[in-house]
Amino acid sequence: MALFIDRLRIGSPDFEEHGRIPFELTADGGNTVPRLEFSGAPEGAVEYAIVCHDPDAPLPDGFTHWVVYGVPLDATSLDLSAPGVRVGPNGTGEANWFGPMPPHGHGEHHYYFWVYALRRPVEGAPSREAFLADYADAIIEQARTVGLSRRD
Repeated sequence: MALFIDRLRIGSPDFEEHGRIPFELTADGGNTVPRLEFSGAPEGAVEYAIVCHDPDAPLPDGFTHWVVYGVPLDATSLDLSAPGVRVGPNGTGEANWFGPMPPHGHGEHHYYFWVYALRRPVEGAPSREAFLADYADAIIEQARTVGLSRRD
């Protein structure tokens, strides 16, 4: 997959870039869905996809915490109730947000929240792996923000 970076941005009012993810967003703290804000859709994009992934998880491909498809380009924040928005399977196979829950004593984990601007819509609600395999050619631009979490 090629790397496209220009004006697309993503962030959260819930945590600073490379800052601690609040307890209430973690699996231990209530699993509250994080608020995400984005801007800068490139020309030719038709929708956004959002992925949250922890590459530090002690699994062969890390752990997927969230995948969201069909986010409209005129949106400036994520609204899961917007028409067409769909949630795909996380690393547990469930179609929902699964907040940070790194193994006790495993150290700091990095949670990458990616926004992808796509030139064609995603069909259905694929896993993160299937999305990246099947839609890499549709990614016009991507951006990310990173939050941190640990369980001692």
